[in-house]
Amino acid sequence: MAPRQGSPTSRLILSSIVIILILVLAGCIPAEVAPPLTPPSPTVELPSPSPTSSVTPTNEPTPLVQPSSQPTLIVTESAIPSSAMITTISGHEQTYELGCEASAAVDWAGYFGVLIYESTFQFELPLSDNPELGFVGNVTTDGWGQIPPDAYGVHAPPIAELLREYGLPAQAVRGMTLEDVKGELAEGDPIIAWVIGNMVYSDPVKYIDKQGNAVTVAPYEHVVILVGYDETTITYMNNGFFYSVPTDVFLTSWGVLGNMAVIHD
Repeated sequence: MAPRQGSPTSRLILSSIVIILILVLAGCIPAEVAPPLTPPSPTVELPSPSPTSSVTPTNEPTPLVQPSSQPTLIVTESAIPSSAMITTISGHEQTYELGCEASAAVDWAGYFGVLIYESTFQFELPLSDNPELGFVGNVTTDGWGQIPPDAYGVHAPPIAELLREYGLPAQAVRGMTLEDVKGELAEGDPIIAWVIGNMVYSDPVKYIDKQGNAVTVAPYEHVVILVGYDETTITYMNNGFFYSVPTDVFLTSWGVLGNMAVIHD
């Protein structure tokens, strides 16, 4: 039978509980403390600080491969020096009033070891009223400075052709540049150049020959031999004497007849 509330037994039990609680609170009886709960260890492996994949992320720049050695530069053309001078050429004063072309031609040939007499060369030139085809006028005249059909002279093609008959690799050219000139002189090759007077200017004239061919001529057409240059001047031989003029002065005079010349080629 369950004990009734308020019975001596119930009061005894209640008193006992109270006493125990008082003792526990007073520290006389140690209380049992439940151990702290330890969270379970995760089962998922954390990623390693170092990537294990060998794939490079697409947003990372690709490193450049450094060459094992420096590339070798290939130079296709030799550099033209800033100055050059041909010192072993010599000349003479022309024999005939209009014979500057023949005089320069035999001096040029002599530089390359071929001896030609000026008078022989002069009278071997063909005659024509067109200076592109032959000598125009009488070489002994005192009328220098005229234009065809009057006494004039001769242009580069007949001079080069006759020099080739003497075994020289002469070529008549037009439209040469200043760099072309420097390249020839730097290689030791003098140039026969068609200018006006002693490096002056005259107006070019269009002339029509008897066959209807057009040719550019100019009063006081003259021939010199180019022998050197530097950064500001051109040096040439005229009738055995040497002169230097500013490069632009030379280019102006040479340009009247289209930068015409005979070169060793």
